[in-house]
Amino acid sequence: MFTGIVRERAPVASFEEGRLVVESALAPRVGDSIAVDGVCLTVVDAEDGRLAFDVLDETLARAKQFGEAVNLEPALGAGDPLGGHYVQGHIDGTGTVRSSEGERLTIETPPGILRYCVEKGSIAVDGVSLTIAGLSEDAFAVALIRHTRETTTLGTLQPGDPVNLEVDILAKYVERLTSRA
Repeated sequence: MFTGIVRERAPVASFEEGRLVVESALAPRVGDSIAVDGVCLTVVDAEDGRLAFDVLDETLARAKQFGEAVNLEPALGAGDPLGGHYVQGHIDGTGTVRSSEGERLTIETPPGILRYCVEKGSIAVDGVSLTIAGLSEDAFAVALIRHTRETTTLGTLQPGDPVNLEVDILAKYVERLTSRA
């Protein structure tokens, strides 16, 4: 489990034949889970400041392609603070940046994801826990503080860029429970 509080923006060293390698100051062990742009991946090699992950076709079918840099968050340990919201690292799909103007980032979103979005609710964008600041029929908006723009990949997003999205798991549970009532 994760919280969407990114610990590092890491350069991608390579991505070939399903093996993603990033340069990182993190020190996980082989077998540890790391959210990479919001996708829960398992560390398969960790040497000399580089982390390697095997990425399955299932992940590639649901997620955006990895760019020049990625957001990294290690899985929560017992006693770690819950600073963001519950994030599983199981993205629900992708959206597309419509605009990035000042503090506001607007993301076009498929209806199957947008139905779980509520103003002042939580969403993870490329693994970053954010609060929804506005909604329209086909998009949501978030406000990015300077710290988030500077320490994650979100500050470099441009219109047309894809992003990984994970809705608040609690919204999915509520829908499931109420549909059975």
